[in-house]
Amino acid sequence: QVQLEEPGGGLVQAGGSLRLSCAASGGTFTNYAVGWFRQAPGKEREFVAVINRSGGTTYYADAVKGRFTASRDNAKSTVVLQMNSLKPEDTAVYYCAAVLTYFDFAAPREIPQYNHWGQGTQVTVSS
Repeated sequence: QVQLEEPGGGLVQAGGSLRLSCAASGGTFTNYAVGWFRQAPGKEREFVAVINRSGGTTYYADAVKGRFTASRDNAKSTVVLQMNSLKPEDTAVYYCAAVLTYFDFAAPREIPQYNHWGQGTQVTVSS
């Protein structure tokens, strides 16, 4: 089964950028779609972005569309979430998650669809 690790995260001022990485091991990475989710204090975990197996399809939450970009390097079994123009409301613990998909076009956006999760990394945006 695939295991996920998330280096990255940190503290940044509003308007700045951060780059989150999600490194996978223990599975055939090209069989998995990878999603990004976040959970702010006192709030439920929510969908942020997803990238399909080949990297050709991405979807984003409205709150981050135009500011965040997901990409993947299948040769390195890594997915990156580039976050630009960060806002204080982006402050949260960010999680990457993976799900085995049988079709390349599949890009799930619901939390229950994912069964492999990283440990999460804190992103704090100061105003």
